[in-house]
Amino acid sequence: MVSKVDEADPREVQALQTYLQEYGQQAEVLSRQLEFMERQRMESLAAIDALKALAAETEGVILVPMGGGTTLRARIIDPDNVLVNIGADVVIRRKNEEAIGFIEDRVKELESLEKRVSDSLDQVRGQINELARRIDQAYRKAQAR
Repeated sequence: MVSKVDEADPREVQALQTYLQEYGQQAEVLSRQLEFMERQRMESLAAIDALKALAAETEGVILVPMGGGTTLRARIIDPDNVLVNIGADVVIRRKNEEAIGFIEDRVKELESLEKRVSDSLDQVRGQINELARRIDQAYRKAQAR
């Protein structure tokens, strides 16, 4: 017995299903990239807040999580100088205000990149919807026979 799906052009349906699967994988990768960038952005914003608070703090005492539910109180020796990772494990010393500016620029870059990746994800989702519509059309066409 031949199913109604087999009456549709099986090569076309198979090709559409393959494309649908590939676009689904692309959408998943783009979604993961967006999640990673959002985490990076939130971490950067938290660092900016911490640096601003540290600059306003007169005692320079912070809590340092040690793991296992333990925390130490520590005094910041030089709160005006911040070590900043500029990429590829290269670390430079910057004044607190300069470090905040550098991180703010990084946040702007992340926001711009997030927008581009989000736009790409929207395009891929649009293609997924179009492929799903075409597959559905092929099934309906086969059922009408």
